Amino acid sequence: MAAVLRVLSYNIRSLRDDPLAVARVIRSCRPDVVCLQEAPRHLLWQTKRRWLARRCGLRLAVGRRPGGLEILTAPTLAVDHCSHRLLHRYPRLHQRALAIALIRRGRRRIAVAVSHLDLQARARYAHAAQLLAFLGMQPAPAVLAVDVNERPDGPAWQMLATHLVDAGAHGPEGGEPTFPSWRPRSRIDTIFVDRRLTVRAAGIPAAPARRDLVAASDHLPVLAEIALPGEE
Repeated sequence: MAAVLRVLSYNIRSLRDDPLAVARVIRSCRPDVVCLQEAPRHLLWQTKRRWLARRCGLRLAVGRRPGGLEILTAPTLAVDHCSHRLLHRYPRLHQRALAIALIRRGRRRIAVAVSHLDLQARARYAHAAQLLAFLGMQPAPAVLAVDVNERPDGPAWQMLATHLVDAGAHGPEGGEPTFPSWRPRSRIDTIFVDRRLTVRAAGIPAAPARRDLVAASDHLPVLAEIALPGEE
């Protein structure tokens, strides 16, 4: 049976809701890599990020403050390189960024990236183009976990989906809305995958308890199982 990489994308709202529920949701998904949007970036932000990593039994791979992004990895994975890119800054808007971890299991490598696009449509579209440019520079097939802040019919989403596979639309649980967690109406979170990779399954994970999903954040997580290169 081919080996797969379990990648979880999750907007955790800076752990402002129930941090213990966030940790329970993540652990229940048994991820190899966790890509977080809205990771803590204010008071005691480093302490809070380290606490979450320890609570989930994971290691902090990328966790710089600007952009509120974080990547956690399982101890079984090697991290060959990490980078953090700032996207173009628009006046009066939040600083957006892209965090990338080049991970390896054996000889097989994947560039796992995370980003969080803006609420403003013009910035969102421009940043989507920047993400594609940065991912194109990676030495391995890329996976992008992203809170797009727009629905799949939006121009930024469509740009990304033209070049990458929208894994979040796959079954058996794919295509379901991710926001808000207590009454989901909009699919604004997904995991995009390089077309050289194979998505085995993707969507909102079934393992977490419903009460934890609602208590943890205003977003639902997205989990993708991706065949490692050369193991399809």
